[in-house]
Amino acid sequence: METNYISFLQEVKGHILQSRYRAARLVNRELLLLYFAVGKRLSEKIAAEKWGAKVLEQISADLQKELPGLRGFSRRSMMKMTQFADVYASVSFVPLTTAQMKGLDNKLDAIVPSATAQFDGLDSSIFLNLGFTHHMLLLNRCSDWNERWFYMQSAVNDQWTVEMLDWQIKAKTYQKRDQTLPNNFAATLPQTIRDTALQAFKDEYLLDFINVEADDERVVEKGIVQNIREFILKMGTGFSFVGNQYRLVVDEREFFVDLLFFNRQLQCLVAVELKRGEFKPEYLGQLNFYVNVLNDLVKLPHENPSVGILLCKEKTNAIVEYAFQGFTTPMGVATYQLSSDLPEHLRNVLPDPEELKKLLN
Repeated sequence: METNYISFLQEVKGHILQSRYRAARLVNRELLLLYFAVGKRLSEKIAAEKWGAKVLEQISADLQKELPGLRGFSRRSMMKMTQFADVYASVSFVPLTTAQMKGLDNKLDAIVPSATAQFDGLDSSIFLNLGFTHHMLLLNRCSDWNERWFYMQSAVNDQWTVEMLDWQIKAKTYQKRDQTLPNNFAATLPQTIRDTALQAFKDEYLLDFINVEADDERVVEKGIVQNIREFILKMGTGFSFVGNQYRLVVDEREFFVDLLFFNRQLQCLVAVELKRGEFKPEYLGQLNFYVNVLNDLVKLPHENPSVGILLCKEKTNAIVEYAFQGFTTPMGVATYQLSSDLPEHLRNVLPDPEELKKLLN
């Protein structure tokens, strides 16, 4: 009875959360279309009638009289609407055909932006799911469409707040997107998967789901395991979690790999070792040992050589490159940031550290 009840309760909870999510998407979509339509008409009317700048104040005041309590239509807000409409003036917001609508899981995107050459690759599921404040931040901070589109996709897929989006722009995440981690893949991996391996791993990982102050490898590891879905999303495409503290036995002695994954695209095991503080050359010796043992005792015959990734808080690429010399196992060195490394105002939008510590214990 109790098991059935808990299962039923979780089912109802799931329906409620899904409904809330769909409702939020619908509201956001309608607001964007409204702001675009109002901004477009304002821009056209001001140009045609040659109205001065003060007309927006008058329109705002008159709208308040017509619709008491109306929010979101101040002079400043309407200026943003005209900016939004002017920038995307060449994007046609058109209804889908009946045939297209049949292919949709829902009707939330029944009106979609039709991409033009200027906005190549625009996807309505991204564009219409991004909040207006996010859009305005991107318009004011990113003049290049490709950069703007990169942040749109990241903000929607990773559910960034406006504050997080602002931080990512300041951190030049777009400019660093193709920055590869220091590695020895060219000399140690089969040519058929070298490029794939370079694309599979990042130079830096933002573990913003871990909100702890302690600079402790085990706490970070537990945080990753407790949030393994989020970590895999951060890692990229094709990763499957095998286990943490993965046990290896050599000559009756036990050794433990912090985190072990399998990458389907690379068709290989990926050993991840966590190190607090700055990179030290001796860390590669330990990782090299783990990768060799995995290749000998765990790797299947049809799989590619295992890869080792060292995650540390800081690194100097020159030291890392020297440390790689002499090793024949494929390894890379990346850095990570926790939510406690973020600016103070961003930490407040993340889980409370004490709450997470209780969870980890």
